[in-house]
Amino acid sequence: MNLRSILALWAGKAIILVSRLLGKGGSTFPGRVACKLSPDVLTRMAAQSRLGNVVVTGTNGKTTTSRMISAVASLSGVRVTNNRSGANLIYGVTSAFIQSCDLAGRLRADLGVIEVDEATMPAATTEVRARRAVVTNFFRDQLDRFGELATTVLLVKRGLQVMPAGSFAALNADDPLVASLGRDCDLDVAYYGVEDRSLFTGDGVQAADVKNCLLCGSPYEYDGVFYAHVGIYRCPSCGYQRPDPQVRLVRYQPLGATSHLAVETPAGDLVLPLPVPGLYNAYNALAATACCLSLGFSLDDIRAGLEGYAGSFGRMESIRIGDKSVLLALVKNPAGFNEVIRTVVEGPGRKHVVICINDNYADGTDVSWLWDVDFERFAGGANAESIITSGIRAEDMAVRLKYAGVDTSALRIENDLKRALEIGLERTAPGSTLYVLPTYTAMLEMREIIHRMGYARMFWND
Repeated sequence: MNLRSILALWAGKAIILVSRLLGKGGSTFPGRVACKLSPDVLTRMAAQSRLGNVVVTGTNGKTTTSRMISAVASLSGVRVTNNRSGANLIYGVTSAFIQSCDLAGRLRADLGVIEVDEATMPAATTEVRARRAVVTNFFRDQLDRFGELATTVLLVKRGLQVMPAGSFAALNADDPLVASLGRDCDLDVAYYGVEDRSLFTGDGVQAADVKNCLLCGSPYEYDGVFYAHVGIYRCPSCGYQRPDPQVRLVRYQPLGATSHLAVETPAGDLVLPLPVPGLYNAYNALAATACCLSLGFSLDDIRAGLEGYAGSFGRMESIRIGDKSVLLALVKNPAGFNEVIRTVVEGPGRKHVVICINDNYADGTDVSWLWDVDFERFAGGANAESIITSGIRAEDMAVRLKYAGVDTSALRIENDLKRALEIGLERTAPGSTLYVLPTYTAMLEMREIIHRMGYARMFWND
């Protein structure tokens, strides 16, 4: 670290201190200031990671996967730099490294595990000089910000291309868009995927973002889909097909708020309870396992880390409030929302649900994607006894539910998030769970409301 970078580091640390004293997160602005003062400060800090740096990207699952990898590493005695708050642009990544450095600029971490926004992938892999990458999945998401999905895939591909030859990438074999990144590249690729065909479903097929072969344009033939366009596929015309995964989920069992996994890996079998529900979280665990094996962690290390994974704030986070629980599940695109609904309705009994939709920049200002979500699963009252819509676009959400066939007598619009939470809790029986499904900024607001009620720490302390 040269003197200029040290001064930038001090400025960043001072801003973080002031932000925390003011009750703010301080997850992005400190990095912005530090980068202005010293444009190469991130590279200088990240270069000190003894075990290198991992970047994790994709539409859904970035935060959870990066935190699963961090959990395995930390329980194994490895010190980790991780942007735990989910600030995944360059300035957020810089802030995370600032917090990991001492005042002399020495990095107090052995490994960087960095969640990276898809559009930031080329810059991030360059600046942190990543030698490992994990790509989770690609779905239409914030089209007003990213553009078409093909653009997103291209940005991530460019990010992988700037990594040195022989670098490692863990890719989702079941997503044709992700798997295509492993073709004709100089990376050491490990694929992960699901082999448990009992999990095939036709649900959510309207959210499929790729139906034709990326090589020849012919329609894919699927043995079945697990959700959206994620499944076991082949092209009958040119022969391109899903790569054989090295890390394979052979059995998945949902257990309410948790799940049970049986995984085959090149290092042996891994059987474990996963303390978060949902098949998509099983995919995150597969991605983390593939990456951790490449880092040299043993299956015992991986099992301990995944079993002890405490969950990410707002991502299927269970918070106890008195004698009831709140399950806070971030929603931000059709495929992810469908999987959250799938997880909610898998549980027994009828549910009380609060859906909070904001359209701030970080959420995506176009909410037309709500019409692609399978809310019809809530129709008929079989799965949802009541639904409260809240947030800036509460009315739009209510209209969508009405056209999905939800009984309007079970609907209530309450724009105020705090009041929506209070009503939902009033309706929830003791010992039961209230399901709160917010977009990103609504999730941060709801998390702060719950914090002020005394039931959760602020997210930067999570």
